[in-house]
Formats: sequence, structure tokens, C-alpha cells
Amino acid sequence: MDVRVNDKLIMKKPHPCGCSEFLVTRIGMDFKIKCTKCSHEVMVPRKKVEKNIKKIIREE
Repeated sequence: MDVRVNDKLIMKKPHPCGCSEFLVTRIGMDFKIKCTKCSHEVMVPRKKVEKNIKKIIREE
């Protein structure tokens, strides 16, 4: 899956704050994603993120 830094991901399951849109800030074996509503950052394994992506929004 082609995910890049600064892509916005629409996830299947929302963050506890209610927002399902996340910003990718780091890529590797784990993704560091940041909630666009409450700015909470989490490190999530690549496999789990790729499984839960609904849509990728790329700003060019």
C-alpha cells in the first residue's frame, strides 16, 4: 500500500474523540499517526494500519 508522510487517512474505526481522520507523521515498521481533531499521536504497527484504512487523501 502506498502511504506517504503527510497523507490523511480515513480509518474504519474512529479515535475515542470521535474523529476518524489521521495524519501520517512517520513511516517505518510502525506508523506514527496523529488525530486531526485532538492532536493525539500514536505509534501503530504497519499491518494494523493498512488493514483499517478506508481512504487515503493525498495533498499534492
